Amino acid sequence: MNDGRFPLKNRGMMPTAGPDEFIDLDRLFAAARRQARLVMLFGLLGLALGVAYLVFTPPVYTASTHILLDDNLAKFAQDASTPPANAEAESTVLSEVEILKSSRLARAVVKAENLQDNEAFLNPPRSPVARLKSAVKSVLAIFVSKPERSNGSAENGNIGKAIARLQQGLSAERVGRSLVIAVSFQDTDPKLAGAITRAYAKAYLSDHLDANFDATQRATVWLQGRLDDLRESSQKAALAVAQFRAKAGLTEAGGELMSEQQLSDLNSQVILAQADTANAFARYSQFKAIVDSGPDNAVKNATIPSEKGSSNNNTALINDMKARYLSMAKREQDISQQFGEDHPQAVALRREEADLTKQIFAELQRLTESYRNAYEVAKAREDSLRSNVENLTGKNSETGKDQVELRNLEQRAQSLATLYQAFLARYEQASQQSSFPIPQARVISQAGNPTSASSPRKSMVLGLSLVLGLFAGVGAGALQEFRERFFRTGEDVRNALGLNFLGHLPLVEQGLVETTRKAPATATGNQSGQSGPETVTPRMLRVAINAPSSAFAETLRNTKLASDVVLHHTKCKVIGFASVLPREGKTTVAANFAGLLAANGARTLLIDADLRNPGLSRSLPLLPEKGLVEVIVGQQPWQSACLSDRKTRLAILPAVGNKRISHTSELISGPGMANLLEEARNIFDYIVVDLPPLGPVVDAKAFAPLADGFVMVTQWGATPRALVRSVLQVERHIAGKMLGVVLNKTDMKSLARYGVFGGAEKYLDRYGSYYVEQIGTDRSARKMEPA
Repeated sequence: MNDGRFPLKNRGMMPTAGPDEFIDLDRLFAAARRQARLVMLFGLLGLALGVAYLVFTPPVYTASTHILLDDNLAKFAQDASTPPANAEAESTVLSEVEILKSSRLARAVVKAENLQDNEAFLNPPRSPVARLKSAVKSVLAIFVSKPERSNGSAENGNIGKAIARLQQGLSAERVGRSLVIAVSFQDTDPKLAGAITRAYAKAYLSDHLDANFDATQRATVWLQGRLDDLRESSQKAALAVAQFRAKAGLTEAGGELMSEQQLSDLNSQVILAQADTANAFARYSQFKAIVDSGPDNAVKNATIPSEKGSSNNNTALINDMKARYLSMAKREQDISQQFGEDHPQAVALRREEADLTKQIFAELQRLTESYRNAYEVAKAREDSLRSNVENLTGKNSETGKDQVELRNLEQRAQSLATLYQAFLARYEQASQQSSFPIPQARVISQAGNPTSASSPRKSMVLGLSLVLGLFAGVGAGALQEFRERFFRTGEDVRNALGLNFLGHLPLVEQGLVETTRKAPATATGNQSGQSGPETVTPRMLRVAINAPSSAFAETLRNTKLASDVVLHHTKCKVIGFASVLPREGKTTVAANFAGLLAANGARTLLIDADLRNPGLSRSLPLLPEKGLVEVIVGQQPWQSACLSDRKTRLAILPAVGNKRISHTSELISGPGMANLLEEARNIFDYIVVDLPPLGPVVDAKAFAPLADGFVMVTQWGATPRALVRSVLQVERHIAGKMLGVVLNKTDMKSLARYGVFGGAEKYLDRYGSYYVEQIGTDRSARKMEPA
């Protein structure tokens, strides 16, 4: 099969980008198709491991029960309380979960069910994984120092083992955001799993009752002791109050101290006395002002107020006298106006007015003096009351410290009395609750014996095993893809080397060598006129001739076309076939290429120039004694050393490897080789040279100036791309004459998996109708005849 383009210029230019390009989607899908078998193999392996796990793993049964934490169960024995907050409720549930997981509760279950004597419980059948863990722990235990065991009985050891087994198989967790706890236990025996789960629920409720009873008992004992102390302290405090009050004389009447009552009364009297003094002073000041104004003004202008409810008639007498005075003054004025001032009656009236004025003024003086006396009496009474208040206030201030001390004593006595009453109430409540037989939890879902195994789940194990196997296969396939550094497709050749890709050569069957026979020497025809041996050529070197309609032959035709296009100006084309590593099949490719050229009528010479390892010459059934080395050094003409195929007229110049030669590079690049090629160019159309590999020796590099072009033979899926690229980058003169690259030993069945969408490798099935012959199946013999 061929897939190539033939550049006429810039042959052998290496790509600037060394690393491969990033894989696109087409390449990714192609890689997935290539690794599909490996992925499926790993998937089947994972599925087989899952089946083995199910076969060797004992079934495990799970029994579960649900416990509700309900404070309402104790509402008849306790006072109603507010429901707890969310955070408090969550912490409460988590605390109860830890109680369920505790070793103390596990010990109670072990003793209740006698699990320390149950051998099936202590040593259940184990899965392969558990056995592996146990083996690893046993190995690690060798390197860990063990603590010395006490001389305890074997029964205690069994109890500890049973407790550890219980805690390992127990599961307790909160159900959502509720106050329900789901308790489950796993065991290989379904009846034992149900019995243990029910025993756990029973032990938990009993533990609740025992904990409440123990707590109330301890609280009752403590409260009893505290009550005795508080009673004694309260009595002592009350007695200290009474003694201090009696000692300080702080007696009480009506709930208050006597001194405080007296002070209150005196203050009231002082207020009243102060009002009386002010009233007396006001009357005295009023009459004193009247008297001080003189007799005439006092009589004429003064207004004498009358006192209501008063026993003194002086004011009434004064008012009567003043009324008589006013009447007499009016009569005297009237008479004086009518009869004159000197009228005897007017004179008499004026004398009476004067006498009456003296009387009124005298009465005002006496009344003023009485008001003064009354004011002095009220003032004296007020002063006396104030003095008493001051005395009593000073006495109370002296007893202030005693009152403060008394208040402190009373407060302490009151606090002790209140505390005693509170503790007495709590003691009575605790005494009643100690005998209350209802816990604050109840079982809402009783555990039964499970009827089906909870583990291992067959569907989940098989599905997970298959998925893990597929993942492992994907990983292995990805690793292989990332490790892919070889030539597979023409795109790989063009991307890595920047060279023309000439096509794929299918893998040819090995060991197809026909029988040999001797023949008499004959003339070499019109070429040399000398005699030579007749031999039979092995079929490995005649694949393209035996199957001219095969993909193998088509790739070689593509190589011929590339050489004709690139070397169209050259009459005789010297083409060297080289490889980087040995055993890549370059000898087979070179021989078949030369045979195909000869079969098509071209005059062709095939030279075995691999002097150190002449594989082409060794594959011949009959090897002459003289070959290329003797021709180069001039010991024999090249025409007499050549063999010729009777059918195709292909001339072969072998290399005799009887002795080891160290200077082979000098031989194939020296004047002898140049003369040989110069003479052969005049006779042949193509000279095909089988060169040594580029990697181990420099013979091909030395022969480069004598060649017109090179064909690189690379083994499909075996030769690293980086190695070929580095060799060609160093050997620039060879890369500059490179006609293209042939991928040899190609697995045609696997090639399509490496092609991307649009690549030639994807259409091999369509190409098959044009390749009617299969290589390696035609066993007809082809003979070699003398030149």
